Amino acid sequence: MGYDAYHMEKVMTKQDKKIINILLSAGVIAGPLYLTVGLIEAFTRKGFDINRHALSVLSNGDLGWIHISDLMVSGALVICAALGMRRVLSGRGKTWAPILVGVYGLGLILSGIFKADPALGFPPGTPANAMTISTSGMLHFMTGGIGFFGLIAACFVFARRFMQLKQKGWAIYSIVTGIAFLSAFIGIASGSGNSWTILGFWIGIILDWI
Repeated sequence: MGYDAYHMEKVMTKQDKKIINILLSAGVIAGPLYLTVGLIEAFTRKGFDINRHALSVLSNGDLGWIHISDLMVSGALVICAALGMRRVLSGRGKTWAPILVGVYGLGLILSGIFKADPALGFPPGTPANAMTISTSGMLHFMTGGIGFFGLIAACFVFARRFMQLKQKGWAIYSIVTGIAFLSAFIGIASGSGNSWTILGFWIGIILDWI
């Protein structure tokens, strides 16, 4: 995380450090939780095609509550991590990094509250060419987009931080991830359902969660 461990040791009480460890651990859990639940759904929900459908359409149908819960719980865990970051980071990025990560968490929660629209034959019974956008679907896209751009911006904030700390590997990873996810989001936002855009989005999501 790049925080000053010595500073923590001298200034924080054992209770403070325990709380911070719990908050930061929430962020570690969030990624595997989101991806594991999402992949299980993707391969078990009837009618869902991982090569064609965006993960967000899983919010629809009788089992849509599973994906909605996944989004909201993951978002809450990310916000906890952002609060932990705010308490331990010092130096470059200590203000904006936690804020931007928190924006991503809030975006996930709101994406769960506002469901994506059924599309491209999912859930079963939806017309294969369905591409309509409801108010809920538009709010899902907008709030999700704000969250994604928060995370993309956080990648570049952390890149500058890692460069200052001379952690060039993580700096390069952060830059590549920010660019890759921005490109992936633009692709998925086109709504084409093309397998390459879906694959690119999966790659971007995995890089970001790492």
